[in-house]
Amino acid sequence: MPAVIAVGAQWGDEGKGKVVDWLALRAELVVRFQGGNNAGHTLVVEGEQTVLHLIPSGVLQPGTINVIGPGVVVNPFILLKELEELEGRGIITDPSQVRISGRAHVILDWHIALDQAREKDLGGQAIGTTGRGIGPTYEDKVARRGIRVADLLDPERLALTLEALGKEKNRELEEFHGASRVDLARLTANCAELGKRIAPYVDNTVHILDSALCDGRNVLFEGAQGTFLDIDHGTYPFVTSSNCIAGAVCSGAGVGPTRIDGVLGISKAYTTRVGSGPFPTEDKGPQGEWLGKRGNEFGATTGRKRRCGWLDAIALKEAAIVNGFTSLAVNKLDVLSGLKEIPVATGYRIDGKYTAFFPMTLTEVEKAEPVYEILPGWDKDISSAREFSDLPINAQKYVDRVESLAGVPVDLLSVGPGRDETICRRAPFPKPRVS
Repeated sequence: MPAVIAVGAQWGDEGKGKVVDWLALRAELVVRFQGGNNAGHTLVVEGEQTVLHLIPSGVLQPGTINVIGPGVVVNPFILLKELEELEGRGIITDPSQVRISGRAHVILDWHIALDQAREKDLGGQAIGTTGRGIGPTYEDKVARRGIRVADLLDPERLALTLEALGKEKNRELEEFHGASRVDLARLTANCAELGKRIAPYVDNTVHILDSALCDGRNVLFEGAQGTFLDIDHGTYPFVTSSNCIAGAVCSGAGVGPTRIDGVLGISKAYTTRVGSGPFPTEDKGPQGEWLGKRGNEFGATTGRKRRCGWLDAIALKEAAIVNGFTSLAVNKLDVLSGLKEIPVATGYRIDGKYTAFFPMTLTEVEKAEPVYEILPGWDKDISSAREFSDLPINAQKYVDRVESLAGVPVDLLSVGPGRDETICRRAPFPKPRVS
């Protein structure tokens, strides 16, 4: 399968970065297709931690081309900072290692200011955004008034566009939110400078992808966030502003659906969520606190404490349906070690009625009371396991039950944060790199 999509099966923070880094051993291209620097992927290789926000998680693998597709919204300051850090560590030695679509939209100062001002005004009804300007940037994209990466390379035309847009943005900031204006002269000068610095990385990424697939090279598409933060299929309005599911690859990367060979869903062995919104299996008691501490559950981008709870098999099955999962990767199985019993939600009760399907409306999800199946736990530390047979029998049974409930085979298991702390039952990329 030369073209594989890896997407989150929950509310994000599933450990996609580690899985993509591991898969990139065989992938020649790793492609980010949606989201912005509101996502953070944490990679641990030989004890050294790397946190990425925009650059695809294949960047630590030598020889891998990392592509930022047209569906991504790019904060050029954050992008250049990441590039500089990776260049300083000798990881990026040539611009050819990172290619950025000229069609990707740019996050500007007013997008961040508006995002933060709107959340502040909402008070207790705030959505819980990261305040990075993601939503307002996608708004401008859809309204056909956005700035794209390629526009940064044309400073004269860009200056005229920024002047026209800036009047509208500053009016909204001042009159509707009582916030400070954006300095348009400074923004214009910054954009011109950013364009010069980013130019060596800008490319027509659609043709890079087409050439790779025609040559039979392994291509991995990397999602940000997770299924239930998807603008259409998530717990709206407590979602992100882009499509996170596998189908978004086609528009967000620029590849036809007939060229996709597999979809890998990534889930934790339990469930977490950052920010506001319903979370049926959240455990607000001591065991939820225990999961958070043991799993080090803090957002890689914001540092916010994640809400923790038990595996929600109803949500996982829904994710399998809307994404078309062909396999699963289950992360942080090691975190569950030491529990005598492990609850797994296999249904909900909503207004006294039982359902085994994920609800359609926010009100129903908010009312959903999980119906748990209790599975036996295990005491053994499993971080040294490298084969499925190395796991305690109850850990094996837990994975088997997840497969049965999701209706999807579990191909990969993570038993620790390190790249090598991985059990591979079936390789999503069965063939090695072409070169």
